[in-house]
Amino acid sequence: MLLDDTDYPKDWPIMHLDRVAKRGSGHTPSKSHPEYWNGNIKWVSLADSYRLDGGYISDTDKKISPEGIKNSSAVIHPPETVILSRDAGVGKSAVTKEAMAVSQHFIAWNCNQTGKVAPWFLYYTLQFHQKELERQAVGSTIKTIGLPFFKNLEIALPPFPEQKKIAAILSTWDRAIEGTEKLLANSQQQKKALMQHLLTGKKRLPGFTGEWKNVLLKDIALIKKGQALSSKDLMRGDYPVIAGGKTSPYKHKNFTHENVITVSASGAYAGYVSFHSYKIWASDCSVITSRSGNSISFIYFWLSYLQNKIFSLQSGGAQPHIYPRDLELLHIHCPPLPEQKAIAAVLSTADEELAAIEADLARLRQEKKALMQQLLTGKRRVRVD
Repeated sequence: MLLDDTDYPKDWPIMHLDRVAKRGSGHTPSKSHPEYWNGNIKWVSLADSYRLDGGYISDTDKKISPEGIKNSSAVIHPPETVILSRDAGVGKSAVTKEAMAVSQHFIAWNCNQTGKVAPWFLYYTLQFHQKELERQAVGSTIKTIGLPFFKNLEIALPPFPEQKKIAAILSTWDRAIEGTEKLLANSQQQKKALMQHLLTGKKRLPGFTGEWKNVLLKDIALIKKGQALSSKDLMRGDYPVIAGGKTSPYKHKNFTHENVITVSASGAYAGYVSFHSYKIWASDCSVITSRSGNSISFIYFWLSYLQNKIFSLQSGGAQPHIYPRDLELLHIHCPPLPEQKAIAAVLSTADEELAAIEADLARLRQEKKALMQQLLTGKRRVRVD
């Protein structure tokens, strides 16, 4: 079975994957034998799903022993084996950095035995077709791709040197994406540290010596409920409706607020803090404005700093809620207004830098996606030296 109906180049034969790579699976050694576990053999399981789709997999959550291999159907697969999850995280793939075993939830392809398909070309092919692989999964509670599917799986194979060149080009994009992801993570950590120092007064900005006060949120801000909006009252327009989620579900013809903080009032994201410098319709949320003599931006950064604490204020069962009264008693360390504005300006600059990195990351991911579509279908051919 071919995963798409692309008209591939004539010199890209359609081949059963089993003819060009040795397919294997895995096994879980018996949990009733402790000696089978906590050895030195890395063992890929569903617990490692978050490690997939990042190229190499170099570590695993659990490890098994030589006894676990000897007394089960588990197999040690060599380095550069391409693995794919057929259960939870269906369609996610990786390449083993070193020799590893896998659980029965994975398919493993050893490409080096045949020399007909490059491991990284296969990895990128599986990545490219991930959505189609997800659609092959069946089941009511846990969706799984059955083993018969893989016996019939077909792929289009360019000449081997072209496979390697395609993989090398795409890996360059992956390295750029990985570098940008690390830059973003480092910048996020730096901003977090900066918030902690500036918002608590541990680090003062030059020129400020005024006394800080410990206050409650209600002392420096007004907190009110948003204006309820039912589906029958919804009118399409330009103004985002801020409700219980992280993003706006729709837009309205009119607006209720501008330059305010909102805190989602219900649902899984009850307590999510956002700032809106633009016009919005505030619906299923608490709306926070600053009292005279206080900076709304400074208050926003304080609430962002307290985000996890605010989430912990959720009450209720199936439908968690956070009410204005829950927010009123939040404690804030507050300097005079000029220092509030200066702190907010520094943190706003940090946010702008983060937004620029996030935009770069989104652009790189989109460029890689477009390049995969061109290279892996043969619409753009690469020159092989």
